Amino acid sequence: MARGRKRKAGKRYPCGKLERAETEREAMSVALDARGRHYGVSAKRARDERLGTALGRLAFRGLISDLQYQAGVAFADLYLRHNMTVGLPMPSPSSVSGLLINEGIFGSSPSEPVLEVIEKVKRRFGEATAALDACDREHRMSSGRRPTFMVYRCVCADEDTRLCTDDDLGNLRVALNALVRVFRL
Repeated sequence: MARGRKRKAGKRYPCGKLERAETEREAMSVALDARGRHYGVSAKRARDERLGTALGRLAFRGLISDLQYQAGVAFADLYLRHNMTVGLPMPSPSSVSGLLINEGIFGSSPSEPVLEVIEKVKRRFGEATAALDACDREHRMSSGRRPTFMVYRCVCADEDTRLCTDDDLGNLRVALNALVRVFRL
């Protein structure tokens, strides 16, 4: 008679240790359950990738148009590339170790970006920020937060906008419309 408890069923390593084989469905189930609880959506609708960002949640709820969402995603990508090429820190690093790696303490990239690429990213970022500054000037008397601040908060820093007023969301839409024109979407 064997001593101890019965062995759990499943594949084992040669040493006898039980293999931990997690399927994609099991790995995603925690995230999908959390999205369902937090945003009140069904399991099928929780798979929508837009629920992963603050800007995407606005598009998911229909508070911004699809073009505005695409412009925001394009600006977020441009903002990330600009910060990486210029050497600026990200607005919200995933972790301290991510910050250390991205900031070059442990070495972030083996090669330096090409000068033409740097100039192109800087020029493109300058065009986008000039359009956002123009929005700020045109809407300086409007109530709510400035359009540029709303873009930074929602698109770049990925902060949730549940506590924003209708005026704030209106200013965000104005800024996203300016970005639609800049990116020619």
